[in-house]
Amino acid sequence: MERILEGICKFKREVFPRERELFQHLANRQNPEVLFITCADSRIVPDLITQCKPGDLFICRNAGNMVPPYGEVHGGVSATIEYSVDVLGVRHIIVCGHTDCGAMKGVMYPDKVAHLPAVRTWLNHGEVARRVVQANYGDLPEDQKLAALIESNVVAQIAHLRTHPSVAARLARGELLLHGWVYDIGNGHITAWDRSKSLFVPIEEYRLERADAQSLWQRAGSS
Repeated sequence: MERILEGICKFKREVFPRERELFQHLANRQNPEVLFITCADSRIVPDLITQCKPGDLFICRNAGNMVPPYGEVHGGVSATIEYSVDVLGVRHIIVCGHTDCGAMKGVMYPDKVAHLPAVRTWLNHGEVARRVVQANYGDLPEDQKLAALIESNVVAQIAHLRTHPSVAARLARGELLLHGWVYDIGNGHITAWDRSKSLFVPIEEYRLERADAQSLWQRAGSS
């Protein structure tokens, strides 16, 4: 805690003066382009990973980077999505998973979180991904199975995003793009979900594609 308090003093003394103009600009307004949904894991720092400045990302964090389907839970995640899309007008939503995810280990082995009722209930939002991995990758070694689950969960949460009316409406108008990433903590690499190839590719190979409104709406309706 002492280190955190010292950091605050350093921020006031050194960092804030350097960025004073930016903070004054942000004092009464924000206009982020991206809603970044990621895990609450302390090793994930969205601004550092993306090299963004304050005001660039609207960030939503929770255990396992989960997105409850619309109507199932009217909680903080749903409210954040609705506000960022309908009020702030973000043009991109990124769901970012990561390696060595404790939440995904809990999804894979529910018995390990049986003594944590709130965690166990929350992790049910990853059940689709667990079943996909169980049915298709059940014979893989444990580390590869976890990696497959982390990726499958990102894809599943993107599907959940499409059930939110605010998201569906903007997708239908071609005003919003959804992205799925996985961040490797150990080597700093990021892979991104390529819908056209149905696999994750290195971020360096990822290209922003504006799908037409009709195809986006059809995907939303079929999720």
